[in-house]
Amino acid sequence: MSTIQISIDDRFPAEKAIKKFKRLCDAYGIVKEYRARQEYKKPSVKMKEKLENAEKRRHKTDSRSRRTTKY
Repeated sequence: MSTIQISIDDRFPAEKAIKKFKRLCDAYGIVKEYRARQEYKKPSVKMKEKLENAEKRRHKTDSRSRRTTKY
C-alpha cells in the first residue's frame, strides 16, 4: 500500500485539500479496508452476505428492467 500525499501551496484552500484527500482515500479503498478490518467475520458469514447482496442486485436490476419495458 502506498502513502497518500497531497502537495498544496499557501494559496490552495483547505476545504479543497480535504475534498481531494477524501477522493484519494476512496480511490485507494482505504475507508472500505478500514471498515472491513474493524471486526472479524467468519468466511461462511462473508459468503452468505456476498450471496445476499448479489441477490439484491439481481432483484433490483430485474425490477428496473420490468418497469421500463411496456410489454
